[in-house]
Amino acid sequence: MEHLSHKRKVTIMMAIVAAMFFAAINQTIVSTAMPRIIAILGGMDYYTWVITIYMLTSTISTVLVGKLSDIYGRKPFILGGIVFFIIGAFLTGFSSDIFQLITYRGIQGVGAGIIMASAFTAVGDLFAPRERGKWTGVMMAVFGFSSILGPTLGGFIVDHMDWQWVFWIFLPLGVVAFIMILLMFPKVERKQAESIDYWGSLFLTLTIVPLLLGFSWAGKEYAWGSTQIIGLFAAAAVSLLLFIIVEARVKSPVLPLSLFKNSIVVISNMSGFLMNAGMMGALIYLPFFVQGVEGISPTYSGYVTMPMSISMVIISAMTGRWITVSGKYKRYALLGLPIMIAGMLIMAYMNSVTMAVIAMIVFGLGLGFGMPVFSLTVQNAVSPAELGVATASSQLFRNLGGTIGIAVMGTIMSTSLKSNLESAAASGHAIDMTKLDPAVAGQLKEFANPEMLLNQPKLQELQQTLPEQMQPLLTKMIDMMRDALSSSLTTVFLAGTALLVVALVLVFFLREIPLRSSNSVLEPKLEEKDRNNMKSGNLSSGEVI
Repeated sequence: MEHLSHKRKVTIMMAIVAAMFFAAINQTIVSTAMPRIIAILGGMDYYTWVITIYMLTSTISTVLVGKLSDIYGRKPFILGGIVFFIIGAFLTGFSSDIFQLITYRGIQGVGAGIIMASAFTAVGDLFAPRERGKWTGVMMAVFGFSSILGPTLGGFIVDHMDWQWVFWIFLPLGVVAFIMILLMFPKVERKQAESIDYWGSLFLTLTIVPLLLGFSWAGKEYAWGSTQIIGLFAAAAVSLLLFIIVEARVKSPVLPLSLFKNSIVVISNMSGFLMNAGMMGALIYLPFFVQGVEGISPTYSGYVTMPMSISMVIISAMTGRWITVSGKYKRYALLGLPIMIAGMLIMAYMNSVTMAVIAMIVFGLGLGFGMPVFSLTVQNAVSPAELGVATASSQLFRNLGGTIGIAVMGTIMSTSLKSNLESAAASGHAIDMTKLDPAVAGQLKEFANPEMLLNQPKLQELQQTLPEQMQPLLTKMIDMMRDALSSSLTTVFLAGTALLVVALVLVFFLREIPLRSSNSVLEPKLEEKDRNNMKSGNLSSGEVI
């Protein structure tokens, strides 16, 4: 599609952006609303599952679609992804308990994974690597804008409307995106010589599912050393071994092992994995600080995260243009990750809404510099024939990082919170219910659950039912739970910081090769040595920052 006119490319990009925005806004709108929805439906213990199932299904669909879209083209998959997403969002609004919510969010995740994998790869089809920088910045800006609008709107909806509208309000946009893709996106003929790797797809799925289930359940449903968790990890390891054997033998593998001989692909994917693990695993719990510790409503909680999105939108758009002009990209990753680390450290020690806003601004700046880089490096390091699977591998590792990060941070969060509450009780700072009048203890017992901190209307309603003489006891109990929650969140954010530090170290080993100005397999101006270096991900001279 590189031969198309610039006007035609821009028109196609409008359709792609519409589809991406539909998926992105439906993901970000739930961030501030989810604590309230969980409090209404119940099931605090399954909070991370609502996020995990979305990431799990989107991860599987992302990597499977990568190779298929290389065979059949991107258009049918973007259309199919939109349909899955619309169905999932529609059904989610009818959830009557946490388990239905989890199931329907899983359907949404399938659609999201298909849309994201196909959209990012389509940009690679349309533009040469040297031009992709500015368009990658534009796509990051779409995510940023959805991050500005989504959380604020989600908080407003649960404060003033039925929570179901969080999932229904943008359904008409999905229909518009479907029509735009259907009319504007060019159709590509199937590559007849390609076969579908069914066995590889099966074993890859059987690797991802038990792996993520193991991380999600460990420390909460079962102990890390339990038979169930060890069994899940063992099943993932066996499936991975079978997957490698299959991929080494099939003609058209779903995820070619040759990709992992390229050092640029490996380091970029590992860096993306760690960055998403630290970012998603920590940021998913920011609303807990704003709403649970500081007592801010979901609507205003969205305003706290807005500065991060604004700074990310501005910087990512500028970074994309700078990469296009200079042809250099490594410097922006080396700049972005330390800024992200600084933002995460501020989160770890924040004690006010003002500090939370500052942390968001700093973290957003780092995201703006670092996020556009790694997909671009992977696409630039492979041939156009491998564009779909290479882009899918990048999305796979990012999604795995986010999913595992959320699961591990959830374990850290719940374990730390339980420990902090037990320590408070042992130190005498907590209220000893056994020494109170049974009637009084019964009234206060309902407030002893940290979930109550996330449902402020119910907390205020119950608080008004207590007699005045019990108000000091209630205040003491709430303060104790907020202190325990705040300390637990500090542990979570420090764990996220550690992961970002490891990602920064890896970036120092990322080799930089020139961004190609064409999508042709080899450019005439490249010498044979440079061609070999691009294939291996190495560069011998002059191109490393």
